[in-house]
Amino acid sequence: MHHLIDEYLNYLVVERGASRNTIDAYSRDLGRYADFVGGEGMRGIATEELISFLASLQEEGLAANTVNRALAAIRGFYKYLLREKKVEHTPVAHIELARVWMRLPDVLSREEMNLLLAQPSEATPADCRDGAMLELAYATGIRVSELIGLTVNSINWHVGYLIAMGKGEKERIVPVGHAAYDRVKRYLEGARPFFLKGRESDHLFLNRSGKGMTRQGFWKIVKKHAEKAGLGKRVHPHTFRHSFASHLLEGGADLRSVQIMLGHADISTTQIYTHVTRERLKEIHQKYHPRG
Repeated sequence: MHHLIDEYLNYLVVERGASRNTIDAYSRDLGRYADFVGGEGMRGIATEELISFLASLQEEGLAANTVNRALAAIRGFYKYLLREKKVEHTPVAHIELARVWMRLPDVLSREEMNLLLAQPSEATPADCRDGAMLELAYATGIRVSELIGLTVNSINWHVGYLIAMGKGEKERIVPVGHAAYDRVKRYLEGARPFFLKGRESDHLFLNRSGKGMTRQGFWKIVKKHAEKAGLGKRVHPHTFRHSFASHLLEGGADLRSVQIMLGHADISTTQIYTHVTRERLKEIHQKYHPRG
């Protein structure tokens, strides 16, 4: 997708006379979008992926105007691709400005999450690594950039917490939990040496080349095991962060603690998950109450 973005930005400069500020902003917005949907490829992107991307921007605390600018950049990008016959459809259709950023994030139920986490069998080094990454993503709710940026020294094995490097180079401490602790430990001792092949690396999670895992690589891992689980819904890397927060609040955790673990600067960003919890309670009531 990146070469298509370059073509579009060049078109904006040459034919539309766009300013340097506009090009820089659109380049950042479209680059983030490409990284988010990188595992899907142009033809596989649906409206759900785009909405999930916009929701992730809001969840990171970005202002509505910033999210709307990203949507405008993506809308223009697909309009260009349609005109150049690079794609046959656009996922931007019927998405409105201003309102979409308030959309509630997608979450998995506890049963769905347990089913997904059970998919990697640990029979191979790759499955052992996949299981460790998925388990840790759900156990801590850290962002994908934070997950792939972990080093072997990021986890305190004696106390059971990790140090995540968040936005603005801010560090925060997040508990790991027994299930994730055990699974990452098995990966570290049994599977990680297979990927290293005698080389050295500070990255905790490695790909087949012995290099640090990428966003696209983790996207493929999520997609692979979600399809194996047969969940019947699209699951994104950010789904683990959303589910982490929602399940904590459903279980009775206080909002302030969840805010700290997610690394939100403003508690109003975390409050979106209270709406998710209310929606979940309403679903349960309708399903199980005799007059629901």
